[in-house]
Amino acid sequence: MAYKNIDGVRVWGNPDSGALAQAKTCAETGNVVQTLLMADHHKGYSQPIGGVVVYDGQISPSGVGYDIACGNKAVRTSLSVEDIQPGLAGIMDEIARRISFGVGRVNNEKVGHDLFDDPDWAVFMAVGKQEHDKLKALAQSQLGTVGSGNHFVDLFEEAGTGRVWIANHFGSRGFGHKTASGFINLAAGRDFLASAPGEKMDQPPILLDLSSELGDMYYRAMKLAGRYAYAGRDYVIRQVLAMLGTEADLEVHNHHNYAWKETHNGKEVVVVRKGATPSAPGQVGFIGGSMGDISVVVKGKDSIESKDSYYSTVHGAGRIMSRTEAAGKMNWKTRTRSGGQISTEQMLEAVRDFGVELRGAGTDESPFVYRKLQEVLDAHAETIEVMHVLKPIGVCMAGADEFDPYKD
Repeated sequence: MAYKNIDGVRVWGNPDSGALAQAKTCAETGNVVQTLLMADHHKGYSQPIGGVVVYDGQISPSGVGYDIACGNKAVRTSLSVEDIQPGLAGIMDEIARRISFGVGRVNNEKVGHDLFDDPDWAVFMAVGKQEHDKLKALAQSQLGTVGSGNHFVDLFEEAGTGRVWIANHFGSRGFGHKTASGFINLAAGRDFLASAPGEKMDQPPILLDLSSELGDMYYRAMKLAGRYAYAGRDYVIRQVLAMLGTEADLEVHNHHNYAWKETHNGKEVVVVRKGATPSAPGQVGFIGGSMGDISVVVKGKDSIESKDSYYSTVHGAGRIMSRTEAAGKMNWKTRTRSGGQISTEQMLEAVRDFGVELRGAGTDESPFVYRKLQEVLDAHAETIEVMHVLKPIGVCMAGADEFDPYKD
Protein backbone atom coordinates (compact mmCIF):
# COMPACT_ATOMS: atom_id res chain seq x y z
CA MET A 1 0.00 0.00 0.00
CA ALA A 2 1.18 3.52 -0.79
CA TYR A 3 -0.23 5.01 2.40
CA LYS A 4 1.21 4.99 5.92
CA ASN A 5 -0.83 4.29 9.03
CA ILE A 6 0.28 6.90 11.57
CA ASP A 7 -1.51 6.66 14.95
CA GLY A 8 -4.61 5.37 13.19
CA VAL A 9 -4.61 8.05 10.46
CA ARG A 10 -4.10 6.80 6.90
CA VAL A 11 -1.60 9.18 5.28
CA TRP A 12 -0.75 9.42 1.61
CA GLY A 13 2.35 11.38 0.56
CA ASN A 14 4.79 13.08 2.90
CA PRO A 15 3.21 13.75 6.31
CA ASP A 16 2.83 17.40 7.30
CA SER A 17 3.14 17.60 11.09
CA GLY A 18 0.57 20.38 11.52
CA ALA A 19 -2.06 18.70 9.35
CA LEU A 20 -1.36 15.34 10.97
CA ALA A 21 -1.92 16.81 14.43
CA GLN A 22 -5.25 18.24 13.25
CA ALA A 23 -6.21 14.88 11.74
CA LYS A 24 -5.46 13.14 15.06
CA THR A 25 -7.70 15.63 16.88
CA CYS A 26 -10.46 14.88 14.38
CA ALA A 27 -9.91 11.12 14.86
CA GLU A 28 -10.37 11.50 18.62
CA THR A 29 -13.58 13.57 18.46
CA GLY A 30 -17.02 12.08 17.90
CA ASN A 31 -18.15 8.83 16.29
CA VAL A 32 -15.21 8.46 13.92
CA VAL A 33 -14.86 5.40 11.70
CA GLN A 34 -11.64 6.46 9.95
CA THR A 35 -9.50 9.57 9.38
CA LEU A 36 -7.35 9.99 6.27
CA LEU A 37 -4.96 12.52 4.72
CA MET A 38 -4.59 12.78 0.96
CA ALA A 39 -1.14 13.52 -0.50
CA ASP A 40 -1.94 17.23 -1.00
CA HIS A 41 -2.79 17.74 2.69
CA HIS A 42 -1.91 20.84 4.68
CA LYS A 43 -3.32 22.69 7.68
CA GLY A 44 -6.86 24.04 7.52
CA TYR A 45 -9.39 25.29 10.04
CA SER A 46 -10.16 22.42 12.43
CA GLN A 47 -10.11 19.71 9.74
CA PRO A 48 -7.02 19.79 7.51
CA ILE A 49 -7.26 20.55 3.80
CA GLY A 50 -6.88 17.23 2.01
CA GLY A 51 -8.42 15.61 5.08
CA VAL A 52 -11.18 13.02 5.05
CA VAL A 53 -13.11 12.06 8.19
CA VAL A 54 -15.65 9.24 8.10
CA TYR A 55 -18.38 9.48 10.77
CA ASP A 56 -21.07 7.14 12.01
CA GLY A 57 -24.26 9.21 12.10
CA GLN A 58 -22.59 12.62 12.51
CA ILE A 59 -21.84 15.59 10.26
CA SER A 60 -19.34 18.42 10.76
CA PRO A 61 -20.07 21.99 9.58
CA SER A 62 -16.49 22.95 10.44
CA GLY A 63 -15.18 19.92 8.57
CA VAL A 64 -17.07 20.79 5.40
CA GLY A 65 -15.87 24.35 5.95
CA TYR A 66 -17.01 27.76 4.80
CA ASP A 67 -16.77 27.30 1.04
CA ILE A 68 -19.40 24.57 0.83
CA ALA A 69 -19.17 22.53 -2.39
CA CYS A 70 -16.16 24.38 -3.69
CA GLY A 71 -15.19 22.47 -6.80
CA ASN A 72 -14.32 22.44 -10.47
CA LYS A 73 -16.10 22.27 -13.76
CA ALA A 74 -14.03 21.50 -16.87
CA VAL A 75 -15.26 21.16 -20.45
CA ARG A 76 -13.54 20.13 -23.67
CA THR A 77 -14.35 22.41 -26.59
CA SER A 78 -14.30 21.74 -30.32
CA LEU A 79 -11.46 24.25 -30.70
CA SER A 80 -7.76 23.51 -31.06
CA VAL A 81 -5.07 25.70 -29.54
CA GLU A 82 -4.11 26.95 -33.04
CA ASP A 83 -7.64 28.40 -33.34
CA ILE A 84 -7.25 30.71 -30.35
CA GLN A 85 -3.51 31.26 -29.85
CA PRO A 86 -3.27 34.38 -32.09
CA GLY A 87 -6.09 36.09 -30.16
CA LEU A 88 -5.38 34.62 -26.72
CA ALA A 89 -4.43 37.92 -25.07
CA GLY A 90 -7.70 39.49 -26.20
CA ILE A 91 -9.69 36.47 -25.03
CA MET A 92 -8.16 36.66 -21.57
CA ASP A 93 -8.88 40.41 -21.47
CA GLU A 94 -12.52 39.67 -22.26
CA ILE A 95 -12.76 36.97 -19.57
CA ALA A 96 -11.28 39.37 -17.00
CA ARG A 97 -13.65 42.13 -18.12
CA ARG A 98 -16.90 40.18 -18.36
CA ILE A 99 -16.70 37.63 -15.54
CA SER A 100 -17.01 38.84 -11.96
CA PHE A 101 -13.97 38.11 -9.80
CA GLY A 102 -13.54 39.40 -6.24
CA VAL A 103 -16.48 40.73 -4.23
CA GLY A 104 -18.75 42.66 -6.60
CA ARG A 105 -20.28 42.17 -10.02
CA VAL A 106 -18.86 43.65 -13.22
CA ASN A 107 -22.31 43.58 -14.78
CA ASN A 108 -25.89 43.94 -13.61
CA GLU A 109 -27.05 40.74 -15.24
CA LYS A 110 -29.55 39.01 -12.97
CA VAL A 111 -28.86 35.29 -13.08
CA GLY A 112 -32.12 33.46 -12.54
CA HIS A 113 -32.23 29.79 -11.58
CA ASP A 114 -34.89 27.33 -10.51
CA LEU A 115 -32.88 26.50 -7.36
CA PHE A 116 -34.34 29.69 -5.84
CA ASP A 117 -37.66 27.80 -5.78
CA ASP A 118 -36.05 24.78 -4.08
CA PRO A 119 -38.10 23.51 -1.10
CA ASP A 120 -34.95 23.34 1.04
CA TRP A 121 -35.03 27.14 1.41
CA ALA A 122 -37.60 26.26 4.11
CA VAL A 123 -34.62 25.36 6.33
CA PHE A 124 -33.65 29.01 6.54
CA MET A 125 -37.27 30.10 7.02
CA ALA A 126 -37.36 27.74 10.00
CA VAL A 127 -34.37 29.62 11.42
CA GLY A 128 -36.15 32.94 10.83
CA LYS A 129 -37.64 35.10 8.08
CA GLN A 130 -34.88 37.71 8.39
CA GLU A 131 -32.19 35.04 8.06
CA HIS A 132 -33.96 33.45 5.08
CA ASP A 133 -34.45 36.74 3.27
CA LYS A 134 -30.86 37.91 3.83
CA LEU A 135 -29.28 34.68 2.65
CA LYS A 136 -31.55 34.33 -0.38
CA ALA A 137 -30.89 37.92 -1.46
CA LEU A 138 -27.13 37.40 -1.05
CA ALA A 139 -27.28 34.16 -3.03
CA GLN A 140 -29.25 35.80 -5.83
CA SER A 141 -26.85 38.75 -6.02
CA GLN A 142 -23.72 36.57 -6.18
CA LEU A 143 -24.78 33.68 -8.42
CA GLY A 144 -22.21 33.30 -11.19
CA THR A 145 -19.46 35.32 -9.46
CA VAL A 146 -16.09 33.62 -8.99
CA GLY A 147 -14.61 35.35 -5.94
CA SER A 148 -10.91 35.48 -5.11
CA GLY A 149 -8.35 33.36 -3.27
CA ASN A 150 -7.44 30.32 -5.36
CA HIS A 151 -10.57 30.59 -7.51
CA PHE A 152 -10.05 30.82 -11.25
CA VAL A 153 -11.25 30.62 -14.82
CA ASP A 154 -8.61 28.97 -17.03
CA LEU A 155 -8.04 27.88 -20.60
CA PHE A 156 -6.03 24.70 -21.17
CA GLU A 157 -4.39 22.83 -24.01
CA GLU A 158 -4.79 19.07 -23.83
CA ALA A 159 -1.48 17.22 -24.15
CA GLY A 160 -1.30 15.10 -27.28
CA THR A 161 -4.40 16.48 -28.99
CA GLY A 162 -4.09 20.27 -28.77
CA ARG A 163 -7.79 20.53 -27.85
CA VAL A 164 -8.85 23.59 -25.84
CA TRP A 165 -10.49 23.04 -22.45
CA ILE A 166 -12.17 25.59 -20.17
CA ALA A 167 -12.16 25.06 -16.41
CA ASN A 168 -13.21 26.98 -13.34
CA HIS A 169 -12.81 26.60 -9.59
CA PHE A 170 -15.04 28.20 -6.97
CA GLY A 171 -17.86 27.34 -4.61
CA SER A 172 -20.97 28.68 -2.92
CA ARG A 173 -19.66 32.19 -2.26
CA GLY A 174 -21.22 34.26 0.54
CA PHE A 175 -24.28 32.03 0.74
CA GLY A 176 -22.14 29.00 1.63
CA HIS A 177 -19.98 31.02 4.00
CA LYS A 178 -22.96 32.39 5.93
CA THR A 179 -24.63 28.97 5.95
CA ALA A 180 -21.52 27.48 7.56
CA SER A 181 -21.03 30.27 10.09
CA GLY A 182 -24.77 30.28 10.87
CA PHE A 183 -24.91 26.60 11.78
CA ILE A 184 -21.62 26.84 13.69
CA ASN A 185 -23.29 29.67 15.65
CA LEU A 186 -26.45 27.62 16.28
CA ALA A 187 -24.36 24.66 17.47
CA ALA A 188 -22.72 26.97 20.04
CA GLY A 189 -26.03 28.47 21.18
CA ARG A 190 -25.58 31.78 19.38
CA ASP A 191 -27.96 33.46 16.94
CA PHE A 192 -27.62 32.34 13.33
CA LEU A 193 -26.46 35.79 12.12
CA ALA A 194 -24.31 36.55 15.18
CA SER A 195 -20.71 37.57 14.71
CA ALA A 196 -18.94 34.28 15.26
CA PRO A 197 -15.79 34.47 17.39
CA GLY A 198 -13.93 32.66 14.63
CA GLU A 199 -12.54 29.18 14.50
CA LYS A 200 -9.12 28.47 15.94
CA MET A 201 -6.92 26.56 13.54
CA ASP A 202 -6.47 23.56 15.82
CA GLN A 203 -9.82 23.36 17.59
CA PRO A 204 -11.73 20.08 17.58
CA PRO A 205 -14.38 19.70 14.89
CA ILE A 206 -17.92 20.92 15.51
CA LEU A 207 -20.25 17.92 15.20
CA LEU A 208 -24.00 17.52 14.78
CA ASP A 209 -25.91 14.25 15.01
CA LEU A 210 -27.47 13.67 11.61
CA SER A 211 -30.62 12.38 13.34
CA SER A 212 -31.05 15.64 15.29
CA GLU A 213 -33.19 18.51 14.02
CA LEU A 214 -30.14 20.79 13.71
CA GLY A 215 -28.10 18.09 11.96
CA ASP A 216 -30.88 17.43 9.45
CA MET A 217 -31.30 21.17 8.82
CA TYR A 218 -27.58 21.61 8.20
CA TYR A 219 -27.48 18.62 5.85
CA ARG A 220 -30.35 20.06 3.77
CA ALA A 221 -28.81 23.55 3.79
CA MET A 222 -25.43 22.12 2.75
CA LYS A 223 -27.04 20.28 -0.17
CA LEU A 224 -28.76 23.50 -1.26
CA ALA A 225 -25.41 25.33 -1.15
CA GLY A 226 -24.01 22.49 -3.25
CA ARG A 227 -26.65 22.96 -5.93
CA TYR A 228 -25.95 26.68 -5.82
CA ALA A 229 -22.21 26.14 -6.38
CA TYR A 230 -22.92 23.87 -9.35
CA ALA A 231 -25.29 26.46 -10.85
CA GLY A 232 -22.62 29.16 -10.55
CA ARG A 233 -19.94 27.07 -12.24
CA ASP A 234 -22.37 26.06 -15.01
CA TYR A 235 -23.17 29.72 -15.66
CA VAL A 236 -19.54 30.83 -15.86
CA ILE A 237 -18.61 27.98 -18.23
CA ARG A 238 -21.54 28.96 -20.49
CA GLN A 239 -20.25 32.54 -20.53
CA VAL A 240 -16.77 31.50 -21.65
CA LEU A 241 -18.09 29.07 -24.26
CA ALA A 242 -20.14 31.94 -25.71
CA MET A 243 -17.07 34.22 -25.75
CA LEU A 244 -15.15 31.57 -27.69
CA GLY A 245 -18.10 30.88 -29.97
CA THR A 246 -17.88 27.15 -29.35
CA GLU A 247 -19.62 24.25 -27.62
CA ALA A 248 -18.52 21.53 -25.21
CA ASP A 249 -18.41 17.87 -26.22
CA LEU A 250 -17.23 16.56 -22.83
CA GLU A 251 -17.69 17.89 -19.32
CA VAL A 252 -16.40 17.02 -15.85
CA HIS A 253 -17.98 18.52 -12.74
CA ASN A 254 -17.07 17.69 -9.15
CA HIS A 255 -16.71 19.25 -5.73
CA HIS A 256 -14.41 18.72 -2.76
CA ASN A 257 -15.75 20.50 0.38
CA TYR A 258 -18.78 18.47 1.32
CA ALA A 259 -20.30 15.66 3.38
CA TRP A 260 -21.59 12.62 1.51
CA LYS A 261 -23.80 9.81 2.77
CA GLU A 262 -22.08 6.71 1.40
CA THR A 263 -22.04 2.97 2.04
CA HIS A 264 -18.66 1.50 2.98
CA ASN A 265 -18.04 -1.99 4.30
CA GLY A 266 -21.77 -2.63 4.23
CA LYS A 267 -22.66 0.33 6.47
CA GLU A 268 -23.96 3.82 5.70
CA VAL A 269 -21.55 6.47 6.93
CA VAL A 270 -21.00 10.20 6.45
CA VAL A 271 -17.78 11.01 4.58
CA VAL A 272 -16.61 14.59 5.18
CA ARG A 273 -14.07 15.57 2.54
CA LYS A 274 -12.36 18.95 2.95
CA GLY A 275 -10.19 19.58 -0.09
CA ALA A 276 -10.51 15.96 -1.19
CA THR A 277 -12.13 14.63 -4.37
CA PRO A 278 -14.50 11.64 -4.46
CA SER A 279 -13.01 8.91 -6.69
CA ALA A 280 -15.21 5.82 -6.68
CA PRO A 281 -14.41 3.23 -9.36
CA GLY A 282 -15.15 4.84 -12.72
CA GLN A 283 -15.95 8.25 -11.20
CA VAL A 284 -14.38 11.10 -13.17
CA GLY A 285 -12.96 14.25 -11.59
CA PHE A 286 -10.88 17.33 -12.38
CA ILE A 287 -7.78 18.03 -10.26
CA GLY A 288 -6.10 21.40 -10.65
CA GLY A 289 -2.41 22.19 -10.37
CA SER A 290 -0.96 25.68 -10.10
CA MET A 291 -0.83 28.30 -12.86
CA GLY A 292 2.65 26.99 -13.67
CA ASP A 293 1.81 23.30 -13.71
CA ILE A 294 -0.47 20.75 -15.32
CA SER A 295 -4.03 19.93 -14.30
CA VAL A 296 -5.61 16.54 -14.94
CA VAL A 297 -8.86 14.71 -15.43
CA VAL A 298 -8.82 11.42 -13.53
CA LYS A 299 -10.96 8.33 -13.09
CA GLY A 300 -11.22 6.25 -9.91
CA LYS A 301 -9.79 2.73 -9.97
CA ASP A 302 -11.35 -0.36 -8.45
CA SER A 303 -8.59 -1.46 -6.08
CA ILE A 304 -8.06 -2.48 -2.47
CA GLU A 305 -6.27 0.81 -1.85
CA SER A 306 -9.20 2.74 -3.37
CA LYS A 307 -11.48 1.04 -0.87
CA ASP A 308 -9.02 1.83 1.95
CA SER A 309 -9.13 5.50 0.88
CA TYR A 310 -12.92 5.52 1.15
CA TYR A 311 -12.81 6.36 -2.55
CA SER A 312 -11.09 9.70 -2.00
CA THR A 313 -8.19 11.45 -3.69
CA VAL A 314 -6.43 14.83 -3.89
CA HIS A 315 -8.17 18.02 -5.01
CA GLY A 316 -5.03 19.85 -6.12
CA ALA A 317 -1.29 20.03 -5.71
CA GLY A 318 -1.42 21.25 -2.10
CA ARG A 319 0.13 24.36 -0.59
CA ILE A 320 3.65 24.33 0.80
CA MET A 321 3.66 28.03 1.67
CA SER A 322 0.92 30.04 3.37
CA ARG A 323 -0.59 33.12 1.78
CA THR A 324 1.12 35.44 4.25
CA GLU A 325 4.50 33.72 3.82
CA ALA A 326 4.25 34.11 0.06
CA ALA A 327 2.74 37.58 -0.33
CA GLY A 328 3.47 39.24 2.99
CA LYS A 329 1.09 40.82 5.49
CA MET A 330 -1.53 43.15 4.07
CA ASN A 331 -2.43 46.45 5.75
CA TRP A 332 -5.95 47.06 4.43
CA LYS A 333 -5.97 50.68 5.61
CA THR A 334 -2.92 51.65 3.60
CA ARG A 335 -3.33 48.80 1.07
CA THR A 336 0.36 48.00 1.31
CA ARG A 337 2.13 44.70 1.97
CA SER A 338 5.19 44.00 4.07
CA GLY A 339 7.34 40.89 3.98
CA GLY A 340 6.62 38.02 1.64
CA GLN A 341 8.99 35.51 0.09
CA ILE A 342 7.74 35.74 -3.51
CA SER A 343 7.95 38.89 -5.61
CA THR A 344 5.55 39.81 -8.39
CA GLU A 345 8.49 39.75 -10.83
CA GLN A 346 9.35 36.17 -9.83
CA MET A 347 5.75 35.07 -10.34
CA LEU A 348 5.34 36.78 -13.71
CA GLU A 349 8.62 35.38 -15.00
CA ALA A 350 7.71 31.83 -13.97
CA VAL A 351 4.26 32.04 -15.53
CA ARG A 352 5.59 33.61 -18.72
CA ASP A 353 8.23 30.88 -19.02
CA PHE A 354 5.46 28.29 -18.74
CA GLY A 355 3.61 29.95 -21.62
CA VAL A 356 0.61 31.27 -19.69
CA GLU A 357 -1.34 34.45 -20.43
CA LEU A 358 -2.14 35.68 -16.90
CA ARG A 359 -4.80 38.11 -15.70
CA GLY A 360 -5.01 39.04 -12.03
CA ALA A 361 -3.60 36.82 -9.24
CA GLY A 362 -1.26 37.63 -6.38
CA THR A 363 2.00 36.02 -5.38
CA ASP A 364 0.09 33.92 -2.81
CA GLU A 365 -1.19 31.95 -5.83
CA SER A 366 2.14 31.75 -7.67
CA PRO A 367 3.55 28.37 -8.72
CA PHE A 368 6.14 28.57 -5.92
CA VAL A 369 3.54 28.07 -3.16
CA TYR A 370 2.33 24.67 -4.42
CA ARG A 371 3.73 21.18 -4.70
CA LYS A 372 4.18 19.72 -8.17
CA LEU A 373 0.90 18.03 -9.06
CA GLN A 374 2.60 14.93 -10.47
CA GLU A 375 4.17 14.22 -7.07
CA VAL A 376 0.81 14.00 -5.30
CA LEU A 377 -0.76 12.07 -8.19
CA ASP A 378 2.05 9.52 -7.97
CA ALA A 379 1.17 8.89 -4.31
CA HIS A 380 -2.35 7.89 -5.42
CA ALA A 381 -1.33 5.88 -8.49
CA GLU A 382 -3.11 2.77 -7.19
CA THR A 383 -6.42 4.59 -6.78
CA ILE A 384 -6.76 6.90 -9.80
CA GLU A 385 -6.03 6.77 -13.53
CA VAL A 386 -5.09 9.96 -15.41
CA MET A 387 -7.31 10.33 -18.48
CA HIS A 388 -6.40 13.81 -19.76
CA VAL A 389 -3.35 16.00 -19.03
CA LEU A 390 -4.09 19.72 -19.40
CA LYS A 391 -1.53 22.54 -19.66
CA PRO A 392 -2.76 26.04 -18.80
CA ILE A 393 -2.46 28.65 -21.55
CA GLY A 394 -4.65 31.32 -19.98
CA VAL A 395 -5.30 31.97 -16.27
CA CYS A 396 -7.70 34.56 -14.86
CA MET A 397 -8.14 35.27 -11.15
CA ALA A 398 -9.06 38.16 -8.88
CA GLY A 399 -6.49 40.93 -8.50
CA ALA A 400 -3.61 40.61 -6.08
CA ASP A 401 -5.08 42.84 -3.36
CA GLU A 402 -8.76 42.09 -3.85
CA PHE A 403 -10.39 41.73 -0.44
CA ASP A 404 -12.99 38.98 -0.40
CA PRO A 405 -14.25 37.54 2.90
CA TYR A 406 -15.58 34.49 1.06
CA LYS A 407 -12.35 33.27 -0.55
CA ASP A 408 -11.12 29.77 0.27
